[in-house]
Amino acid sequence: MRLYNIDNPEYFLNVIKKCKGNVELVSKQGDRLNLKSELTKYIALSQLFTDNTFINEMELVVSEPEDMKLLLDYMMEGNK
Repeated sequence: MRLYNIDNPEYFLNVIKKCKGNVELVSKQGDRLNLKSELTKYIALSQLFTDNTFINEMELVVSEPEDMKLLLDYMMEGNK
């Protein structure tokens, strides 16, 4: 699934934390990074603060169907 225009990474990561299964970010090179990993979250957030920008687009792979619904709900209600 693709997500667009994430301008509140902290809220987004709180949604990820609620997911029951794995949530992986697919990099442009095809690598999969587990967003439930504290190390991965630290690296992603530090990159965001360095670039001083928001996330335009990202591709995620989720392992549980209910997590897909949780992320779709997040996209529909917008970034808070």
